[in-house]
Amino acid sequence: MKLARALLLATLPLTLGLAACDKKDAAAGGEIASAEPIAKVPAPAGKSWTETFSVTPEGGYLMGNPNAPIKLVEFGALSCSHCAQFSKEGFPKLRDDYVASGRVSYELRLFLLNALDMPAVLLATCGSPDAVIPLSEQFWEWQPNMFTNLQKDEAAFQQIQNLPADKRFAGIAQVGGMSEFFASRGIAAAQGSSCLADTAKATKLATTNEQWSKEFDIQGTPTFFLNGSKTGAADWAQLEPLLQKAGAR
Repeated sequence: MKLARALLLATLPLTLGLAACDKKDAAAGGEIASAEPIAKVPAPAGKSWTETFSVTPEGGYLMGNPNAPIKLVEFGALSCSHCAQFSKEGFPKLRDDYVASGRVSYELRLFLLNALDMPAVLLATCGSPDAVIPLSEQFWEWQPNMFTNLQKDEAAFQQIQNLPADKRFAGIAQVGGMSEFFASRGIAAAQGSSCLADTAKATKLATTNEQWSKEFDIQGTPTFFLNGSKTGAADWAQLEPLLQKAGAR
């Protein structure tokens, strides 16, 4: 894959609204094996599992006990309104009731759906790896503001297509308000600009996403895998019973 693949993501068609996830009805997933209740796993002294972060070899960001017996993976896009809904309705309970118990780990793999996602991911991953999940959750809460900004200045967004390829990510981030959002959360303007211009990283992200899409058959976001099985769950109401079935009860 060449740089052109990554830069192409800056010119993909964009729907300026909440239907940004390309998420269909929940697809049937693999059967989640029923397990006996699993005992809580205490965090090391002086630590909390909800404040324990690591980067996975697959390119994701993990929160919680890295050796947790129940492993939850979310493929989520920062532009996705359904992901934002899960973040609001499900993530607090997932974090405080399940990850905190040491029985469940949560891995976020940031997926690229459209022109907004590449600059958003470049900025969300611009600082410490420990900040990626917290920043992503904050971004999803703020996400409606991004759509409002773009709808207010749709002409400017269209003009971004005329920018040199290596400046398009920064242009999208500026018009959408992403640069200001991340600057207010510790990603200084100069640092953010440098990350948005990192075409090598953009190419790697695009390559990884293409691999994920093929290997895991990602049709939309959020897509959840539990202990390696695709769940078919589309929201917290569907996902929580599967966690409990797997032993987190």
